[in-house]
Amino acid sequence: MFVYLVVTVIFLCVAHILLNYNRKARLIRKIPGPRDDFIIGNGFTVIRSPVEIMQMRRELCTEFDGIFRIWICPMGAVCIYNPEDVEILMSGMKYGEKSFVYNFLKNWLRDGLLVSNGAKWQTRRKILTPAFHFNILKQFCEIIDENSERFLEVLHQTAGKPIDVVPVLSEFTLNSICETAMGTQLCDDNSAARSYKKAIYDIGCLVFDRFVRVYLYPDFIFHLTSMGRKESKYLKVVHSFTENVIEQRREYIEKNGIKINEQIEADDDDSYVYKKKKKTAMLDLLLSAQKEGHIDKIGVQEEVDTFMFEGHDTTASGLTYCFMLLANNRKIQDKIIQELDDIFGDEDRPIKMEDLAKMKYLDCCIKESLRLYPPVHFISRNINEETVLSNYTIPAGTLCHILISDLHLRPDLFKNPTVFDPDRFLPENSVGRHPYSYIPFSAGPRNCIGQKFAMIEMKIAVARVLRKFHLSPVTRPCDITFTADLVLRNNGPVLVNFIKRES
Repeated sequence: MFVYLVVTVIFLCVAHILLNYNRKARLIRKIPGPRDDFIIGNGFTVIRSPVEIMQMRRELCTEFDGIFRIWICPMGAVCIYNPEDVEILMSGMKYGEKSFVYNFLKNWLRDGLLVSNGAKWQTRRKILTPAFHFNILKQFCEIIDENSERFLEVLHQTAGKPIDVVPVLSEFTLNSICETAMGTQLCDDNSAARSYKKAIYDIGCLVFDRFVRVYLYPDFIFHLTSMGRKESKYLKVVHSFTENVIEQRREYIEKNGIKINEQIEADDDDSYVYKKKKKTAMLDLLLSAQKEGHIDKIGVQEEVDTFMFEGHDTTASGLTYCFMLLANNRKIQDKIIQELDDIFGDEDRPIKMEDLAKMKYLDCCIKESLRLYPPVHFISRNINEETVLSNYTIPAGTLCHILISDLHLRPDLFKNPTVFDPDRFLPENSVGRHPYSYIPFSAGPRNCIGQKFAMIEMKIAVARVLRKFHLSPVTRPCDITFTADLVLRNNGPVLVNFIKRES
């Protein structure tokens, strides 16, 4: 027995040295990070609940300065949250490849714009970019404003009582993305939409549960587990919903003889674009590209799944925290109301694109809300060749997580960073700010294609609400406890009280 014990100890020690003291391991472990355990490094450190994961991340960002590493033998991940390193990774396509972490989304989004890389990403981006041309956004503005009436009806029914804004806003943004980008109106019986939203939430939880468990990374193991079986069930709900959206729009196009082959601008020769005078949808571009042989049926489904998720869930998250912050800051809320009164006076008319341009203070408020609570709170890239970050050599093959929410909380970039102060984004106060210090919509070539759409939707929602209601606080910023998910979520409801304004 003693001999077996000695042999085992020697074997483990040799394995530890081979796995944790090779060149890649030594380079990564030079970077500061949590204490390593024998052989497995930080493997046990990261197996925590979703709430504890987010708390640990904040603690590590407070302890270290702009960069730290996680080493789970034989893989290394570098976490960065300083603008100089972020610029190195995001300013060009050299490090534009998404990390393998996004493979966990491939059963759902397959090779959609969020997940794809290389030539496929470039082709899809080119097809979809015209969907967010100014003339199209102007049409979307009208549709979103009309859709906001239903949102206000819900608030009128619950006025004077605390309401959890998360499900209400999620319904509003899902209706908006369906009626604009997808050209399909959801039926009044929205049981399918509710199932879809719940399935997306459940998938997000599964992705993070898998993310912190290295032994579940191989697909063949994951699919054998109860988590894998749950994912399959949720994906049936999600894909069934988006397939129905596609089919409805396809039938509408065929029935009405819509053609998407005219140009909006003369310099858009290589792009699929819309006719100016018809209300059309992003989905039309995909169906037109499919007809021309530039994308197949699965490709259409990939992009619809991607945009249905990103176009409603992230915006709902952004609006959730925006309303919570405004409810807790009455003076700022009143300044927005004064700005809206200056624009609209006593007229109860629709919001137009030119009105949005005048909402300069509201624009600052939304930007500051997205600084404190960026819906996409982290992104991950693959370091495909050796590089230097914060004076540390990062070997090829290392994962790099860009912690957007922690970047936005750096006191050297934003004075009193936890304070809600929209004046930070006044033009005179933005001079000299590092261009990669504030990236709620990512940055560089792979930035969010729909960021203008999201800002329009958020402005309309906030403006519509504040023209009718005062917001009073229930949930406060100190009550927020984040839970690890694809989108920034609170571990519980976010309550706001909407009180009708006197005419």
